[in-house]
Amino acid sequence: MMNNVLKAIFFLISIFTAHSLLAQPGNKTQWSKDGLAYYEIEQGKIVEIKLLDPKQSTTYLGETSLTPKDSASPLKINHFTFSADRDKVLLFTNAKKVWRYRTRGDYWIYDFATKKLSRIGSTLQTSSLMFAKLSPDGKKVAYVSNHNLYLEDLSTHVITPLTTDGTDRIINGTFDWAYEEEFGCRDGFRWSADSKHIAYWKIDARNIRNYLMLNTTDSTYSFTIPVEYPKAGQDPSTCHIHVLNINSKEDKRMLIPGDPIQHYIPRMEWTLDGKALIVQQLNRKQNESKIILCQIDDSSSKIIYEEQDEAWIDIKSRWNDDDPSGWEWIDQGRSFLWVSEKDGWRHIYKIGLNGKETLLSPGDYDIIEIDLIDESAEKVYFSASPENSTQKYLYQINLKGGTAMRISPTNESGTHSYKISPNGKIAEHTFSNAISYHSGAIVSLPDHKEKLPLTTQKTLPDGAPKPEFFKVTTVDGVEMDGWMTKPTHFDPSKRYPIVFYVYGEPAGQTVTDTYGIGFNSLYDGSMADDGYIYVSVENRGAPAPKGSAWRKAIYRNIGTINIRDQAMAAKEILKWTFVDSSRVAVWGWSGGGSSTLNLLFQYPEIYKTGIAIAAVGNQLMYDNIYQERYMGVPQESHADFVKGSPITHARNLQGNLLYIHGTADDNVHYQNAEMLINELVKYNKQFQLMSYPNRSHSISEGEGTSQHLSTLFTNYLRQYCPPGGI
Repeated sequence: MMNNVLKAIFFLISIFTAHSLLAQPGNKTQWSKDGLAYYEIEQGKIVEIKLLDPKQSTTYLGETSLTPKDSASPLKINHFTFSADRDKVLLFTNAKKVWRYRTRGDYWIYDFATKKLSRIGSTLQTSSLMFAKLSPDGKKVAYVSNHNLYLEDLSTHVITPLTTDGTDRIINGTFDWAYEEEFGCRDGFRWSADSKHIAYWKIDARNIRNYLMLNTTDSTYSFTIPVEYPKAGQDPSTCHIHVLNINSKEDKRMLIPGDPIQHYIPRMEWTLDGKALIVQQLNRKQNESKIILCQIDDSSSKIIYEEQDEAWIDIKSRWNDDDPSGWEWIDQGRSFLWVSEKDGWRHIYKIGLNGKETLLSPGDYDIIEIDLIDESAEKVYFSASPENSTQKYLYQINLKGGTAMRISPTNESGTHSYKISPNGKIAEHTFSNAISYHSGAIVSLPDHKEKLPLTTQKTLPDGAPKPEFFKVTTVDGVEMDGWMTKPTHFDPSKRYPIVFYVYGEPAGQTVTDTYGIGFNSLYDGSMADDGYIYVSVENRGAPAPKGSAWRKAIYRNIGTINIRDQAMAAKEILKWTFVDSSRVAVWGWSGGGSSTLNLLFQYPEIYKTGIAIAAVGNQLMYDNIYQERYMGVPQESHADFVKGSPITHARNLQGNLLYIHGTADDNVHYQNAEMLINELVKYNKQFQLMSYPNRSHSISEGEGTSQHLSTLFTNYLRQYCPPGGI
């Protein structure tokens, strides 16, 4: 039996794999000025980690300094940021959730010169501050509270409201639910380099209807929890960009062309000279992108770069770790780097402010993400995997373009990740594959020589199941990657039940060569020990580095092409002599729950048992940004929405279905469950239902919830898809 420590590790890894959007977004690493150390929180202190000599790492800010005058205990820090001169550090504490993420809390400032710890926004509501940022000159701090922007002078702590019209519908300096969820936009304001202006987003959600979640357990009488949530087919919130003059308090709206309702602005930053803003504007369909310069003196706008796509255009959060902030400036701000799929591959381009473009990474391969721009050495470090879409390696290319050079060792096949110093000379290296995990090694770049050995190393224990990777070609000629974990005491002369893990939509991959793959965190015990074959295959539409044609084949085809790919792959797999075609199960969460339902309903001759968690049963009930990006606007593609929705095919259910949903799911609303229930009842289709009261999309809240869900999942699978070889 797998030990508890290993199971806990796999649980954390596989939870991210199963529904990656649940992960709290990481805060940017705080580096030392020389790039040879970084700072992190350890045991309640801020510690300086010296990469080349960890033994010399020191406490940078200790518990005494972090203890307020009126408190006997130090602050519990969630994250922190330094001023540019390192004279001050801004501390975020007492964090509370705003939907998925803990982005609301209290802020404190510690001044190293005066050795004084002061609370920011002390007259405002506790745990109401969001995204506090020091001005570049270190004299002021700006933040959001209750949808308004505030400015605080650090010498006097006088607080000045910069906006006063903020409500739950007029949102200044942050975003509504849909922008946060689907564009990764949370922090909605930017300081100018001279500390004289603040640019910010203003979202007007007054025309967005509330979805009312119903809480029936936390008081004698039920009450509703409103979420401003634009469903597919509904107009987005109005979005404008404003610039505030800190001294005069003059507030200018930038004159961005087009309809402010029928567009999105997922990115906005200052140009390096501080005279203009650079903005990315998407049309509502998200298949036209414009890069716009906005002059702050007269608010005028000029389009400098445009791009169209027959399907959709991804934004920065899709190729830079869910963080849309920052702009990749080079040439002292005269040019920037941009990522586009315009030639069929995800490539890096150099774009000048005059609109001139240069392709830097030519070739039939995708970049996965940009890791570092080292302009002093004229290099860009990026991740890619030209030969194997389940893996990831570090590459380097010249800023003038040319042939990419692999930096990651050729003898280490798998997934490589790097925390690269801003100086581009050293990096903390993590390497993982299906059977091992190694982290903490310090390597020099670009030669990748190890300067310090690994600090963490894990390998699957003897006797533990080892995932096997394979490829399967369907009757449609589609070649798909897959992994399989066989039973612990596998006997090829026997036939075993098979369980498919599926996601299937453009938000995540399931087939990656990483540690923890092939392990089911929801199963109470070991599926391999019990005698299951566990499998996942990657359909078209998954965000694998296999070219845009692969990824965008799913456009207006969610619920159809991905489902057919999965089913046709399963047909080929069921031809394997050791697979029992009478015991076939499938499960998934969120988009994977939707895929599970569609597979059960559309291909009942293949799948006998399904467990669907937090599934979108009706695509018209999901949010407009996500669903319209991949399916088009319903006014033009309504039939595609209907065709791909599980409720359309619910009448075909023949096998065993367990449906699980949290009633307080603000992402995939519980109405999806009730609509599906109505359709199944209509056709007298018997199934089992588990509703978790007041649990969100993660179904993690409440004492005993995770264990209950695991037990429920395991018992149902064992009952309706019995384990063991025959």
